[in-house]
Amino acid sequence: MNSYAPFLVFLLCTSSVLCLLLTIFYPRFVAGYPFNRRLELISAAGSAAKLRGNGETSRKRSVEETLREAEERAAASAKKAKPSLAARLRQAQLNWSKSTYYLVCVISGLATFLVILGTTGLGKLPALAFSISAGLLLPHLYVNFRRRRRFKRFTAELADAVDIVVRGVKVGLPLVACFKIVATEAHSPVKEEFKLIVEDQTLGMPLGDATDRLPDRVPIAEARFFAIVIAMQSRTGGSLSEALANLSKVLRDRQKMRQKVKALSAESKASAAIIGAIPIFVAAALFVTTPAYIALLFTTHTGNIVLAGCAVWMLMGTMVMRRMINFDI
Repeated sequence: MNSYAPFLVFLLCTSSVLCLLLTIFYPRFVAGYPFNRRLELISAAGSAAKLRGNGETSRKRSVEETLREAEERAAASAKKAKPSLAARLRQAQLNWSKSTYYLVCVISGLATFLVILGTTGLGKLPALAFSISAGLLLPHLYVNFRRRRRFKRFTAELADAVDIVVRGVKVGLPLVACFKIVATEAHSPVKEEFKLIVEDQTLGMPLGDATDRLPDRVPIAEARFFAIVIAMQSRTGGSLSEALANLSKVLRDRQKMRQKVKALSAESKASAAIIGAIPIFVAAALFVTTPAYIALLFTTHTGNIVLAGCAVWMLMGTMVMRRMINFDI
């Protein structure tokens, strides 16, 4: 058995590298698949047929396509310029300075070091490695959680705010007065963002430029759509109430589609969670029932390599499943 150990280790390492390469280049393979190209052609043909329907539908579709193209350009530029730490803290609605954030990182690392050292019996070097990872990762995850939660709330409330603006414009109120109503009566965080727009306009900034700063504070597609509509109306004119009504419809349709995708992918997400958790539960059960059987993975060099390879495989499988069940709306 010992003579086959090097071969098995080599086979495991080679398979790990191949799976890692497949995980990295999987989107390119899928994008070039003939079936997907055929679906894109059918979708484009269907969209073209719908655009040839009536004049009103064609014009609305044109507005939606313009918004989508502008959003794609803004998203591409946003990928190149990542938000700074101060911007991320502001988007998470945390009144932290950079010094406070770094202090939280140090406290998290020290707490993790003491917990690992006192509860697991590991040496100082593994405990130090865990503490460094926790100090860098935990505050980052907390800030991202706060950002995502605030962005979801903004997305859910923006359509209602646009409807308020539409009704105000239809009855003859100025656009700034409609924004003031939203800044007074809407829910957070839409209320705070519209209040900033009104304050910028009060200080002398044009309303289009003040609204154009909204996607910088809330970098999501819906905020970009709203800023683009206001900027287009301020530069080219036209029926603002109709444009905002179309925008409200687009926002609500996107929200409905997002909820539909979430419902349809719930089963796949549950299956992925169960599949990812089974190896951990099986390893824990073996450690409790027959610790000598599984101890070879921790006490021998070959076992350590096998354990590391299994961890890499699980990570790659989780990444693949995440790509399969996540959809961009």
